[in-house]
Amino acid sequence: MTVVNPTIPSAWYWNRWCQLVLGLIAMMAISSPQYVWTLFTGPLNQKLGTTLAELQWTFSLLIILQTWCSPLQAYLVDRFGPRLLISVGALMSGGGWVLSSYVSDLWALYFTYGVICGFGTGIIYVGIIGLMVRWFPDRRGLATGLAAAGYGFGAIFTSFPIDSMIKSDGYAHTLVVWGIIQGVIGIIAAQWLRVPPEGWQPEGYSPATATTMQAKRSYSPAEMLKTPTFWLLFIMMSMMSTSGLMVVSNVGPFANEYKVAQVLVLGMAALPLSLTLSRFTNGLTRPFFGWVSDHIGREMTMALAFSLECAAILVLFAFIDQPALFVVLTGLVFFGWGEIFSLFPSTLTDTFGPKYAATNYGFLYVAQGVGSILGGPAAAFLKQTTGSWTSVFIIVAILDAVTALLAITLLKKMRSRHMQAG
Repeated sequence: MTVVNPTIPSAWYWNRWCQLVLGLIAMMAISSPQYVWTLFTGPLNQKLGTTLAELQWTFSLLIILQTWCSPLQAYLVDRFGPRLLISVGALMSGGGWVLSSYVSDLWALYFTYGVICGFGTGIIYVGIIGLMVRWFPDRRGLATGLAAAGYGFGAIFTSFPIDSMIKSDGYAHTLVVWGIIQGVIGIIAAQWLRVPPEGWQPEGYSPATATTMQAKRSYSPAEMLKTPTFWLLFIMMSMMSTSGLMVVSNVGPFANEYKVAQVLVLGMAALPLSLTLSRFTNGLTRPFFGWVSDHIGREMTMALAFSLECAAILVLFAFIDQPALFVVLTGLVFFGWGEIFSLFPSTLTDTFGPKYAATNYGFLYVAQGVGSILGGPAAAFLKQTTGSWTSVFIIVAILDAVTALLAITLLKKMRSRHMQAG
């Protein structure tokens, strides 16, 4: 374990690994609004009398409020501290679910599930990632990956119980019970979150000896936004977010369309089993590829992971009507996508420095909001227009392949020039 700077208080929660665990718990507490959304689409469609395309705007609003407001959310965390703001975020995330249980029209659902949950989860997400890149300058890829894994792993523990409760007690009761549980857990974890002192570094660490390219100074958000390197990262993350969300928000409709949702695989229904496995792989990929990137470089890891995603999408499309392969391949698709939430923040902080890491990542995280606009609704619209999911899978594969190519060509050259100029 790293020996911390003597200026840091000795209380247990000032240990950076304890901060990581607390951050991971807070992330797990806000994962369900996004990752089990697909379980609610059927009951909500029946209750509200909407089309899938109309209903999916709830999911898009969730991601939009989580992402487009992230510069403001990151600023609030920096201004008032993680303890207060992460508590507020958990209260909004859990409370949004509780309020959603009472809605009787689509616009109310947009506000409760989309706006309130979205803003609350956004505070926690950018706040925790911004905190981890400051506590772990020497293991940025691994630390952000582990923190982001909490967001991916959290739904592992909720997918089956929520699916079972929806079937036995209805979606409204489920939203109330799990909204309270997740809100309380997030608020408790937030009480011990702290920011490291200004200029703190772990013992034995020097930016000059780091294994990845590190900026010589920290760039303010205004400076960062003037660089072409940032905008290339923004475009790449937008492309990967779009491709991933096209799949994430429609796993349930895919399973129902190809009649594999309730087919038993290993004694369990294929859809909830697929969601559970996918949450595991979506969580595992973040620290795994983050760790890999700490050793072989960010751009090479991006190319490897995004190419895997492209291949997995094409194979899934070929075997999507086979229940066992549907379960396995959706898990592989998530493994090839989820690492964007460790690779992009670590690459950004390497490039523009740690001092403004939270707010800087808040601007990059807006790319996830771009993906939400183009992801779920666009996929549903294409299906509605063409009558099949074929065009969706083709577009996803193309976006993955192009982004992988950009990583090892243009991004690598631009970052190298940026580092030399800085």
